Amino acid sequence: MSRDPEAKNLPVKVAPSERGDAPEKAVALTYDGSRAPFISASGDNELAETILRIAREHGVPIYENKDLVNILSRLEIGEEIPELLYRTIAEIIAFVYMLKGKTPEGFKHQQKAKPAAEEPLLLQRK
Repeated sequence: MSRDPEAKNLPVKVAPSERGDAPEKAVALTYDGSRAPFISASGDNELAETILRIAREHGVPIYENKDLVNILSRLEIGEEIPELLYRTIAEIIAFVYMLKGKTPEGFKHQQKAKPAAEEPLLLQRK
């Protein structure tokens, strides 16, 4: 999803359709360490399905939250997330790190997290 090999692909945000079938929207975030996470892909309907397929192929975690994706989908590709969402996005990223048994660079933790049995698929229905 990102051309920069140093960039980290963050969870794809998904808004489920009201009917419960294919998602209406999907937004992908990327974090390159030099600035705030930014929108790296965004789309509705068929494009949302394509974003999700690519995310799954590359092991990018998927997080479902209709309200969050509705906010993020208003941003342009390449635009940084608003400062108001820093904490929300940071908590999602921290949870993904924990599931994968990873810690951010420079972070020291006394207990080693158990690695997840498989790549995490994060879903939260709202």
